Amino acid sequence: MDSLFQDEELGPAPKKDSRPPSEVRSVLVPYPVDKAYDYGVPEGMDVQDGDYVCVPLGGREVPAVVWGQGAGDVKPEKLKYIIDRYDAAPMRKVHRDFISWAARYCAAPIGSVLKMALSVPAGLEPPAPARGFQLADGVSDARLEKAKLSVQRRAVMDVMADGQIRRASEIAEVAGCSASVVKGLSDKGFLKQVDIFNPVPCKTPNYKHGAVDLSEDQQDVAERLCEQIGDGGYYCNLLDGVTGAGKTEVYFEAIAKALEQGKQILLLLPEIALSNAFLQRFNDRFGCYPALWHSGLTAAQRRLTWRGVAQGTSRVVVGARSALFLPYQKLGLIIVDEEHDPAYKQEDGVRYHARDMAVVRAHLGQFPIVLVSATPSLETMQNVWDGKYEHLILPARFGGAQMPEIDLVDLREDKPDSGNFIAPSLKKAMMDTLQRGEQALMFLNRRGYAPLTLCRSCGHRMECPRCTAWLVEHKTARGAHLQCHHCGFGVSVPKQCPSCSDEGSLVPCGPGVERIEEEVRQSFPDARVMVLASDTTDSQDELRTLLERIRRKEVDIIIGTQIVAKGHHFPDLTLVGVIDADLGLQGGELRASERVYQLLHQVAGRAGRAEKPGHVYLQTYMPQHRIMQALAAAGRDAFLQAEAAEREAAHMPPFARLAGIIVTGRDEAQALGVAKALARVAPQEANVQTFGPAPAPMARLRGRYRFRLLVRAEKTINLQKTVLDWVNSIKVPSTVRVIIDIDPQSFM
Repeated sequence: MDSLFQDEELGPAPKKDSRPPSEVRSVLVPYPVDKAYDYGVPEGMDVQDGDYVCVPLGGREVPAVVWGQGAGDVKPEKLKYIIDRYDAAPMRKVHRDFISWAARYCAAPIGSVLKMALSVPAGLEPPAPARGFQLADGVSDARLEKAKLSVQRRAVMDVMADGQIRRASEIAEVAGCSASVVKGLSDKGFLKQVDIFNPVPCKTPNYKHGAVDLSEDQQDVAERLCEQIGDGGYYCNLLDGVTGAGKTEVYFEAIAKALEQGKQILLLLPEIALSNAFLQRFNDRFGCYPALWHSGLTAAQRRLTWRGVAQGTSRVVVGARSALFLPYQKLGLIIVDEEHDPAYKQEDGVRYHARDMAVVRAHLGQFPIVLVSATPSLETMQNVWDGKYEHLILPARFGGAQMPEIDLVDLREDKPDSGNFIAPSLKKAMMDTLQRGEQALMFLNRRGYAPLTLCRSCGHRMECPRCTAWLVEHKTARGAHLQCHHCGFGVSVPKQCPSCSDEGSLVPCGPGVERIEEEVRQSFPDARVMVLASDTTDSQDELRTLLERIRRKEVDIIIGTQIVAKGHHFPDLTLVGVIDADLGLQGGELRASERVYQLLHQVAGRAGRAEKPGHVYLQTYMPQHRIMQALAAAGRDAFLQAEAAEREAAHMPPFARLAGIIVTGRDEAQALGVAKALARVAPQEANVQTFGPAPAPMARLRGRYRFRLLVRAEKTINLQKTVLDWVNSIKVPSTVRVIIDIDPQSFM
């Protein structure tokens, strides 16, 4: 074991207690271990199940959780002792049960799942107070006059005259001086120092604040959700509504009902970007911002949110998939927005699907869960058709707005000019839109300038040296460079071809958003253009600022990737052009058609969300493809039913179960040898099939070679036990990793 939580400070560790144990407890540590270990409880220490404790492990002192009574199978002379118990609310039994269930289902070490719940060990310690200042007792106007304070000091005293407690930086900013001026007034007795603590986020949301009028359809659905919350049992709902139907306002009513009952609420979002558009709406409705949980937070912010959740004082958490594993005290409602989004699948570490795990968490806690989408996943729709989920429908856009008209642009007939990628009909629609003073969005889910750079002389393609991937060209003020979007490798565009040494022969092929920007600026030189992609914004604050510029109509044409495809409301955006609607259909992925449909439907939904009508142009070489026809005819349900029939005929999920086995290693022959050894002892049970091994489509990633095996089984088979017994039956070298992926969503 290397190290644990190196980026967190726990402060000085408690001293080891040398007294004999009064009892033995089972303690789970946040390491990749398969079971809890026995530890002695020192005499006089009160330890209960779920308590957070500090224990010795491998020469270190680490935080852990008391999991239950000890097994008693450790000799007394070898028994280690709990060092101390943290002053924090214990982890509830329902959450410990959830961690155990998730570990079994995902075929993952239980300690690794605990690590996701105990991701901020510094949150176990009470927060250290910060220094604040307040007007000192007995400071009168007469004393201030007698003191003959400088202009800056007088400005500080004017700020502090209201008696409020403030940090030095806050006082200095308002008074227009430095923090040293504030400290000087404290030294002279005009201000007194007081301890202040950062407030726990979302401690006092007001469920009565900012309620809005709902349509009749919205009201009916909201009342049903509130009825379920009032009943106090488990319900799983699909809140299904077209883009712009007002689904958010409906589940806000459910949040308000859960707040009224004193519950904590978890709202999962698939991407950090969605939370930026969401925060102000939440604040308008509940009078405060939610507690946030995502990778963009600072260590201090994560510590504050974790402790607020664990203590039960943070009432509403809005977060990415990992927020599901926070140790809630009073969780009473989960909402999974954009439930179909592939970002809910964790693809490294413990491989889990947050939507599916959220359903389990709600079932264990016996409270409602709401899955929200305009384009539900086939798995969710199948559960609706089977009667397992309740179907709550919002059939129309809110406020009388109409769904956009969708046109298919056949690129075989309506060809872009040479070297360009926007068809003439779409360019004309852009011109008409700009002349009306409205906004247009050009969508291409491909970052950079060009996805491929090749040599015109010999055909050499610029490839990443560490991954099975082409290098993507980006253009910046410093010039053109090539980058791998998988491992981050980067290099300047060489002047000569690395293969044939021809100079100036390397050319970019295909478009990325930067190349579309170049074409748009040439065609519409007077338009205000913005590129919005994950690599064009340095922070969430910058992204929030850019989105606000779009809402204020400071931008005419937006060129974006999927970061703008969902969750945003731009009232003056009336035209959406999809540059390459066929992107994503190649490759044979199980869910390729479904995901292309979902993404195109979502991006089309950005058009015409207010009173102005919207229009969508889908550029395609396959206008007769059933996805394009379904989009043009608003035939979502027919598309899903056809997709379900194909999956059932192929005996694929949701009508069967899959498990992926990925074998990786830096030595290609060694990794292949392990994969072949697994294949030789593959399960021979009835109703279980094993395919492979074969090189993964991404055959090399970050310098590691990858081979895949796939297991398909009937839904009645205990797939986890079958796979674990199989994998554990062979000896694997330490330099090779064997990864189990239950219910894989991607096959790369």
